[in-house]
Parts: sequence; structure tokens; C-alpha cells
Amino acid sequence: MTVVDDIPTDRLRVFDHPESRESPHERVLFCHDPDSGLRAIIAIHSLALGPAIGGCRMYPYPDEAAAVTDVLRLSRGMTFKAAVAGLDHGGAKAVIIGNPRTDKRPELFEAFGRCVDELGGRYVTAGDVGTDSDEMDIIGRTTRHVAFRSTAAGGSGDSGLNTALGVFQAMRAGAEARWGTSSLAGRRVGVEGLGKVGHRLTGLLVEAGAEVVASDIDERAVGRTRAAFPGVRFAPEVLAETVDVYAPCAMGGTLDTATAEALAAQVVCGGANNQLTHPGLEAELVRRGIVWVPDFLANAGGLIQAAVEVADGDAADARRAVEAIFDTARRVIADAAARGTTTGTAAADLALRRIRTAEAAGRERNAGPSGT
Repeated sequence: MTVVDDIPTDRLRVFDHPESRESPHERVLFCHDPDSGLRAIIAIHSLALGPAIGGCRMYPYPDEAAAVTDVLRLSRGMTFKAAVAGLDHGGAKAVIIGNPRTDKRPELFEAFGRCVDELGGRYVTAGDVGTDSDEMDIIGRTTRHVAFRSTAAGGSGDSGLNTALGVFQAMRAGAEARWGTSSLAGRRVGVEGLGKVGHRLTGLLVEAGAEVVASDIDERAVGRTRAAFPGVRFAPEVLAETVDVYAPCAMGGTLDTATAEALAAQVVCGGANNQLTHPGLEAELVRRGIVWVPDFLANAGGLIQAAVEVADGDAADARRAVEAIFDTARRVIADAAARGTTTGTAAADLALRRIRTAEAAGRERNAGPSGT
């Protein structure tokens, strides 16, 4: 096992990377195990509120620089996600460079677990895109700092349902702000991406009486959702459909200048991270009267589940905490309206207040008694 706690090449530009320049990361680890083929990066953005929690994503990045950009962006988002959710945890993320369909091997995940364990509990890993409870069980062989293990292994299981439930609750708050009722019955919702979150969100929406239009580039995902929910209509591109709510649940960056200007939906709320390609897009959404529930607020259900698992809570505790996302989203939307700002700014301000209060308290503790 080789763990490189440094910058491997100038090309990666971690110290002055745009995703870390304004809000620097506390630690970035590059992990390489030649025997198993592990190539991974762990980014800890903040420990101000407590030990950092963040999923382990496995993805076939084209190069290391792309992996660095993703892990830095995602870990920073996790800090805000934890803070907005009221959790006493910081934000982190890990990425394993590899194809989850062909490169999964037990020894690779065992090696990754050893990497996590060297951090001594400062980082708790969990499932994410390309990984699930099976991999978390394997990681659990070499570290105890892991969440989302299977229930048979003593964990809380896959996070997809709680993440979807959180998105659903946030969507209800967005609907209330836009139409005066939190009911989604009769609303046409476009779900983009039918993975662990999108598939379960579709089920919650169908149960609530919504009309769902869905899409996914993976025909297997489409087939699974079609079999489970026969009333769902499928389309090549949800963004091209006339819907009341747009729910991006695949990879991020689906809303750019062109798609935001053409968007038919009046509420945007989904499980994908980093949905807007640049911050200025939110102003365009506000100008058009579109309610955007910030992704790091809406999709916090999985993180909440992990925090409850770390605290030895049960499934009922996790569900209650995830359902509270409705109240948080409602409060953020109301605050944005009262201050004449965007929901993204209001949510970020809520997170920053908690983080800065914790940082100030930490500085006071570290300073010690006066005169020392």
C-alpha cells in the first residue's frame, strides 16, 4: 500500500484549484495500492463541526485531474450539506478511479479501507455512485469507519431510499412555495436518472399521485422502473418535456445557460449534486419565477442516514431526521424570499453560520486560558 499525502504532479494543481481556493480543504490524500490496482483520492474539506462523512464514488475518470476536480467539488458540497442538515459532522468525499462494472475486486476495497483507517476516524466513508452496501461490507473488513454496510453486517443498508425521501420532502416544500400546497398530486414531475435515488423517488411520486415522466441512458434502469411502475411515461430527454417539476437525479451539471433559459418546470429539485454549471444560473431561475431547492439541502438524506448510523441510531431515527428536510427547505425558501436573495445563498448562509460558530469555538478552546 502506498499512501501519498502530498501533491503528485503540478498538473493536478490542488492547492490553487478553483474548488479549493476560496474555501481550502483541510487534507487531500492520494492512495495507491499496486497489488490491488487501487487508485483513490480522499478529500476532507472541513472538520469544524466534527468528523467528516462522505461517500466513496467509483467512476472511470478520464484522468487524475478530472478525479481531483470531482472529489474537491463534492467534498466541499458535503460540508455545506452536513451543516444545513444540522449534523455535527464535517464534509469529505472519496473517489476510486475505475469502472464499477468491471474493476470491482475485494482486495481493492480492502486496500481502500486501510487508507480510510489511517485517518483515525477523521473520515467516515459510505456508499455513493458506483458503490453500495456490498462494497461497504468489504471496506468494513479493514476499517470500522464506514457507513451503509448491509443490515446483516450491522449497518443501515443502502442509502437510496432515504436520499430519495429527502428529495421528495424538499420537493414538497418547493411545491408549497410555488403553488401554495405541498401536495404533488396531479403534478407532472420529470425524473432524470433512474439509479438508486431516481428509481425510489419515482416510487414516492407515483404513490403521492404525481404524473411521472422519466429518462435514463441505461436501458436496464429504464426496464427496472418500467416493470415496477407501469404508469410512468419515458422520454429521451426530460429537459425537453413540459413538466411542473424537474428532478435531476443523474450526474450534475445538467442546468447550463441554454437549458435554464428553456426550462419549462416551475420547481427544480433533485438528487444530483452540483446541478448548476455556474452560480449565476440561479439568478436566471429566480428571474423566471422558478423555485430551486439547493441540491446540498435536498439530497442530504443519505448523509443523515450515515450520521444516524454512526451515532448507533435506528431506521426510525433516520426516517424522522430525513423527513425534517421539509421544514429546513421551507425555512430556507422563506428566508430567501424575505431577504430578496436566492435559495442557494440562503442555504449557504445557514451552513456558514454553523461552521463559523464552530470554528470560533474551536479557536477559543485552542487558545487556552488567558496568558498562556
